[in-house]
Amino acid sequence: MRHIARSLEAPLLKASRQFPAVVLTGPRRSGKTSLLRHAFPNATYRLLEEPDTLLRVQSDPQAFLDELRPPVILDEIQNAPALFAYVRTRIDAAPRRTARWLLTGSQESALMQGVSESLAGRAAILQLLPFSQAESPKVDLLRGGFPEVIARPSSRELWFSSYVQTYLERDVRAVTQVKDLMTFRRFMGLVATRHGQVLNKTDLAGPLGVSVPTIGQWLGVLETTGLITLLPPYFENFGKRLTKSPKLYWLDSGLAAHLLGIRSQSELVRSPFYGALWEGFVASEILKHQINRGGRRELYCFRDEQGLEVDFLVPGTGGRLSLIEAKAGKTVTPSMTTSLHSLGRAIGPAKLQDAWLVHQSPAKTGVTTKAIAPGVSAVTLAELIHAL
Repeated sequence: MRHIARSLEAPLLKASRQFPAVVLTGPRRSGKTSLLRHAFPNATYRLLEEPDTLLRVQSDPQAFLDELRPPVILDEIQNAPALFAYVRTRIDAAPRRTARWLLTGSQESALMQGVSESLAGRAAILQLLPFSQAESPKVDLLRGGFPEVIARPSSRELWFSSYVQTYLERDVRAVTQVKDLMTFRRFMGLVATRHGQVLNKTDLAGPLGVSVPTIGQWLGVLETTGLITLLPPYFENFGKRLTKSPKLYWLDSGLAAHLLGIRSQSELVRSPFYGALWEGFVASEILKHQINRGGRRELYCFRDEQGLEVDFLVPGTGGRLSLIEAKAGKTVTPSMTTSLHSLGRAIGPAKLQDAWLVHQSPAKTGVTTKAIAPGVSAVTLAELIHAL
């Protein structure tokens, strides 16, 4: 597979010049290893999933590290948590030497526990999600952004099936004591049908015959391993009573479509989940844009108890807000802007930065105006990301 430049590479190199260690997290197979090996071609590399390597680490971690010449890439370090303390000791012996330790991990919860206990203040923490549209034009609703699907689209179904099986057998077992993996697989499919909806744990627990606390634990597994995000509601009420539950989105539309049994573009556009998949795709691209610049996740949903709902709110400069509605079609009408106008009036002109209606790229018509209603612009996803 030819190398595709990752937007996170510049923030990664900058962080490496400022910290002794850099921790790169993200879903399994999102491209973490490829990014580090491309950005640091002369670094010593060790994969901490190989049995012989893990045996050496467990038997004599000091000797294992003594053999390595910095900079060192320790891939999937959550499999050898004892190394964190020894890496910290070596950092503290030369705290001004930067870019020495480059660590990756797919199981974010276990990895973050090791970082918080041993490397706090010593490591920069970055997250890499699958490819964004800005990184590869091949990223779309059906394929998603995982590098191997982008490289071999014809093997999409087999790759996702294998990915889910590997995820269940390795990541899920490692993160939590899930005994019934078949039920957890059914849970993943059920969660896919709730893509883009307000989270209701009771609604998920009933069909599976498990408790609400179990659903909360399993959602935590999906979230900490980087497969879903629970988008929080915006915290100011603007004089309205708000729904406080988050909205649930899969971070990769290709995986979500696979879990929903969607195999082709024709099935996708006919699917009742088409609109939800597009909405989630927009959310994921916004989050990737923020994360790939080395920034924080700052994306919110909005819904009040009277039913007023706007898909996304993005904080901007000076505390102002951008409002975003996602519509799956290529044709947009002024009636689609009603919720944007209602929330915009509640926010007030002093705090409203922009209002966007993001839709799929239309056919070439020669029409260049983006204005669809007063104060609202209709844009493609690429235009939205550029504006943000």
